[in-house]
Amino acid sequence: MIKKQKNSKTDLETWKEYINNPSGVYDKENNTEREQNNKRYKFDLHGFSLLDANKKVEELIFYCVNKGYKEILLITGKGIHSNTETDVYSSKDLSKLKYSVPEFIKSNAELSNIVFKIFDAKKNEGGDGAIVIKLKNL
Repeated sequence: MIKKQKNSKTDLETWKEYINNPSGVYDKENNTEREQNNKRYKFDLHGFSLLDANKKVEELIFYCVNKGYKEILLITGKGIHSNTETDVYSSKDLSKLKYSVPEFIKSNAELSNIVFKIFDAKKNEGGDGAIVIKLKNL
């Protein structure tokens, strides 16, 4: 067994000074700026009709702006189970949430002033069945 050496007086003074003023050390527990920049709200729109989804998306965008979120990850689904194939009056693409939600945002002046960019989610975030709405810094 190795006997523990006593700390020198200089080491003890340095340690006390550090405890009183740890200025050069990064504090990941209190880094709210980094958290704020990466905040993302996630919501699943499965089961919503086009009209209900558009209302919910509008509500979500205003909520996220007020709460300081920077992005919204919307799970829209791929539209595989929608019945648009049999309806001659509906578009195969625009009747799917993935395509109709961005069109709704672009056509709404108030929302398009808040939204910076809309893009497909990465594969590990939902891929073809999800979109990301990036909000402007207001």
